[in-house]
Amino acid sequence: MGKTYIPKADEIERKWWLINAEGQILGRLATTIARLLRGKNKSKFTPFMDTGDFVIVINAEKIKVTGRKLDEKIYYSHSGYPGGLKAKTLRELLAKKPEEVIRHAVWGMIPKNRLGRKLLKKLKIYRGPNHPHEAQKPQLYELAGRKN
Repeated sequence: MGKTYIPKADEIERKWWLINAEGQILGRLATTIARLLRGKNKSKFTPFMDTGDFVIVINAEKIKVTGRKLDEKIYYSHSGYPGGLKAKTLRELLAKKPEEVIRHAVWGMIPKNRLGRKLLKKLKIYRGPNHPHEAQKPQLYELAGRKN
């Protein structure tokens, strides 16, 4: 009887991917990023291990959302004190912290445990077209259905 193959930590090859978020729909972009972070695009994918790649997202402020989400989608945060609930619409959050919009969407698609927190550290999001990761030689990831 054969045994299940489990990759060793040093066997996992990590790539750096560069994704241009300009004109991309938020949810579809987040699913692609989550798949790359988890390593589901690789043949050595193992659910309980970090087999994924690093992802760099540029032009985070230029994402698109469908419908009336800009004004109707609300992000809540709580300070922990009575009356400390704060609410911001997607439009407000995109104006101040567009990186957090993408990070929040991706967090919703990865495990909520130690592994998920480790995966989220491999996600680098930047507002404009510049990023400090040129030394890692990231490859441009082409998203399906992109219209240029």
